[in-house]
Amino acid sequence: MRRLPLAALVGGLLLAAACGDGIDEGVNQGRGTRGTIDGVPLHTADAPLPTDPATTDDATSDTVTPAVDGDPFGWVEINPGLQEGYLEVPLDHADPDGDTVALYAVRHLATDPAHRIGTLLVNPGGPGYGGSGLAYGADEVYGEQLVARFDIVGWDPRGTGYSEPAVDCIDDYDTYFAIDSSPDTPEEHQQLVDLGREFAGACQDANGDLLPHLSTEDSARDMDAIRRALGEATISYFGFSYGSELGAIWATLFPDTVRAAVLDGAVDPTVPYLQQNLQQATGVETALAHFLAECSADDRCPFHNGGDAEGAFDELDANIDAEPLPAPSRGRPSITQGVLATAVAQAMYDESYWPELARALDDLQQGDGRGVLSLYDEYFGYFDGTWDNALEAYFAIGCLDDPGSTGPEDLFSHELDFAAAAPRVGRGWLAELAFCSVWPVPAAGPVEVTGAGAGQILVMGTTGDAITPLASTRRMADALENGRLVVVDATQHTGYGVSPCGDDAVDTYLLDPTTPLPPETFCR
Repeated sequence: MRRLPLAALVGGLLLAAACGDGIDEGVNQGRGTRGTIDGVPLHTADAPLPTDPATTDDATSDTVTPAVDGDPFGWVEINPGLQEGYLEVPLDHADPDGDTVALYAVRHLATDPAHRIGTLLVNPGGPGYGGSGLAYGADEVYGEQLVARFDIVGWDPRGTGYSEPAVDCIDDYDTYFAIDSSPDTPEEHQQLVDLGREFAGACQDANGDLLPHLSTEDSARDMDAIRRALGEATISYFGFSYGSELGAIWATLFPDTVRAAVLDGAVDPTVPYLQQNLQQATGVETALAHFLAECSADDRCPFHNGGDAEGAFDELDANIDAEPLPAPSRGRPSITQGVLATAVAQAMYDESYWPELARALDDLQQGDGRGVLSLYDEYFGYFDGTWDNALEAYFAIGCLDDPGSTGPEDLFSHELDFAAAAPRVGRGWLAELAFCSVWPVPAAGPVEVTGAGAGQILVMGTTGDAITPLASTRRMADALENGRLVVVDATQHTGYGVSPCGDDAVDTYLLDPTTPLPPETFCR
């Protein structure tokens, strides 16, 4: 499972807390205006497809702000106050005169230019999902004062979205992910590893020269290239979920250039990939137990099952594992345990999805898998009959980042750890670990996150975050030299846009990062 939902789940990442009580089939619980960011079309009749990449001069030193000559991005107006462009950066930052990649970016200009503070870089997480859409929909994502006083710049990190080249490995996600997600025998274990080798081989064949240069450290160095190209001495940053990891590494590598940084839904930077996945599995398990308990206690819940939603779910999961449900439509996968597990993971990002999950599980009991498949499709961003490249880029970045990846020979020795920590969902994480265990590119060296010299960094988390549990977020704040924690009382992934208290803390800090912050703030 991923650290951040993709495609439509960028909306889930930014959802407001669900309103209303209980899991009532008749209640359409609202997601708030910020949930529409995934619905903002990046390229419409008013927003043409990205223009050809612009070129830029060779990078200067890491901490010097260049006198920008011309327009390195080649900005083109999309709509009034909204621009798009490309910035070329070295494929290998150790070889600045070698090949380049072109980063696609969108800039939402400050609506009050007379009081403009500077640039706010934004990233939605992933890894693997582009960030340009956050800038495109900035009015619906960020506070009014932030939109007024910052140029908000979202870019598609190298290998993702409209940046060029983008990682492209496969044409059909179903083959690799609509699978038996909890192999029960040595033969099924081997089938999972073989599937991972096939996926990794396809990525190597199609993207060989790009794959070694997609680490989070590479993207952090791209951020400094963006800063220099914009002519900013210092710059501000707002990252969600995996974007917290990216921001923390950037702040550690380039502390003198950090004006302010907000890390929302923060990843634990102190443990390797295996433990991060174990933390996430535990968080999803806890959220699922909460969902099932609420459903058992509320006879309006479609999956109430006479007050035993827990038992009904376990029976349904076992039945699907033993005998997948036939595909609901031609060309789509059977409803396997992998499809069900993905649907559940999608719903655990935010409790506003819980009514939809309850209906989908009730339908599945009756032999109708369409609701579960819809949640599965939403997880992977499969809306118009096509797949984007987000999942391929996710593995290309995530597997490269982890120097402690478990080899295939040791992979299933961890199965009992996951099953013990998360009995219902834990073994479903084995598929992701299997893919990284056979990744063809050696992992990059780790960057120890400290943020030393970067000043105050605001770290935000929620009490009920299943994807980056609050304990993980606390570890990020503790790892930073001057981390300051804001905790929002909410059951969802990431906290901005949920509580006026939390939003005020973030906005006030970004507007004036010199104001001293307490070590921890709690917001209801």
